[in-house]
Amino acid sequence: MLRNKRLYVLFALVMIVTMALSGCAGGKAGGKTINLRLSAEPPAVDPNLATDDQSTWVVKLLFGGLTDVDDKTVEVIKDLSNEWSVSSDGLKWTFKMRKDVQWVQYDPATKKVTKKGPVTADDVVYSVKRAINPATASEYAYVDYIIKNGQAINKGENKNLDDLGVKKIDDYTVEFTLEEPAGYFPNIAGMWTNNPVPKKAIEASGDKWIEPGNIWTYGPYMLESWEHEKSMVMVKNPYYYGAKDVDIDRIHFDIITEDSTAFSKYENGELDVCAVPLAEMDRVKKDPTLSKELYQAPQLSTYYYGFNTSKKPLDNVKVRQALSYAVDRQKLIDTVTKGNQKPAKTFAPPGIFGSPAEDPNFKGILFDPAKAKALLAEAGYPDGKGLPEITLMYNTSEGHAKIAQFIQQNWKEVLGIDVKLANQEWAVYLKTVNGTDTPQIYRMGWNADYPDENNWVTENFHPVKSLNNPKWDKNSDSAKRFMAAVEKAASASNPADRKKLYFEAEQILCEEQAVILPIYYYTRNVCTKPYVTRTYAPLGGERIYKWKLGTK
Repeated sequence: MLRNKRLYVLFALVMIVTMALSGCAGGKAGGKTINLRLSAEPPAVDPNLATDDQSTWVVKLLFGGLTDVDDKTVEVIKDLSNEWSVSSDGLKWTFKMRKDVQWVQYDPATKKVTKKGPVTADDVVYSVKRAINPATASEYAYVDYIIKNGQAINKGENKNLDDLGVKKIDDYTVEFTLEEPAGYFPNIAGMWTNNPVPKKAIEASGDKWIEPGNIWTYGPYMLESWEHEKSMVMVKNPYYYGAKDVDIDRIHFDIITEDSTAFSKYENGELDVCAVPLAEMDRVKKDPTLSKELYQAPQLSTYYYGFNTSKKPLDNVKVRQALSYAVDRQKLIDTVTKGNQKPAKTFAPPGIFGSPAEDPNFKGILFDPAKAKALLAEAGYPDGKGLPEITLMYNTSEGHAKIAQFIQQNWKEVLGIDVKLANQEWAVYLKTVNGTDTPQIYRMGWNADYPDENNWVTENFHPVKSLNNPKWDKNSDSAKRFMAAVEKAASASNPADRKKLYFEAEQILCEEQAVILPIYYYTRNVCTKPYVTRTYAPLGGERIYKWKLGTK
């Protein structure tokens, strides 16, 4: 769940839990309230437009997809669709939908809920067409390029939306026709980008349709208030098909940027679930109480730096390789992040199908000062002499700043170069990175939308089928080989063949061309009070509707 492609802010998601009397769905008094932290203002709560983890977390509480992912197995499971099938040639996927899903509109003033009609195949078709329509400017439209004519329509080569390979068979059956076989398509069908959205509400309110009072939803919660840059409140949807299993009646999000502020609230008893800031990790591990509340586990996420290959001196592959070899990832983990992360040599982490992260034959780029110095000299900049100015940009965060400062010092000590640091607030940063003038070096994290390498290498770095933030020249030999590998892998039916092709793609991306600098594979480091029973969503977007609250 994230930057464009799944722009994963990877801020600390801090949750607060308090038991209190409050107004809940339908105007009933009483119930359980949970207070959570959003680490940034969600740039978009419109499913077709959401790209980052803060936005998609909110979207997943208000809406839902044709399919979902099991929290433990990461397998595709039912959601709005309770049955699906594929044709013998692998090109047509048919999804049969539940008939008990209702659109609702919540009135914050009266606290009343109005049913607006069932969620149907028409809503799915409308949403998919809206996402692929270039006028919508959806940064995640590329995930639907696998749908017949999807890319041509989004790129303006085909002006007829009716040619898109999605259609209604009947009120509760929708069919997708693909460009080529894709066994992972049920994951795509369930992504938030393709969540049903309400045509009537959008046409009535335009861009304001997502504001409280205007918005129609059908998920476990409804939007009660949104004080931009400050807070967001949701209440339980009494007409949600799984409402009887939702324990928490009200969600209060506070938007808090600083991790340290949030953790102080946790220790003061004001918050009941909180991610651990980098600076507090050692103390938390030693504290007799906090150490028992700390949960650590691998996460399907990777922290990395991207290089804009069109800007000097990053247009020189040897400069990019030198910068990558000069980073002591293990020392960064041991002295800065301290969260049991693992040094990364690939983009996709362990646990993703096709990832060579744990393949002993995959060398990748790890810390090698001598090789880094030699490569920089071969590039024409011995000891950094004559190297053009380089700026590393990251989104504003205490943690990202500490990591950037460590790596900046690595580059100074190993290569003798002074790299400048710059930062921007998240929403601005997203526009900068995704724009035409991507920074020379940019910080990013990626969390799986679905556990397949296609979601990693193809949907992030294909020079034609992704946003291509590294500005990788599609006509270069390396890009052509990369594109050929990931395209063959996507359509191949033999798992062994797919793995070999993804091995090749990761090798080109991370080692041979050093288009990105993988830094570490994430671990989840979060403290939770003992009276909170919670789940951990493997793909991000915590499932608050599955949580239970006990007594303090």
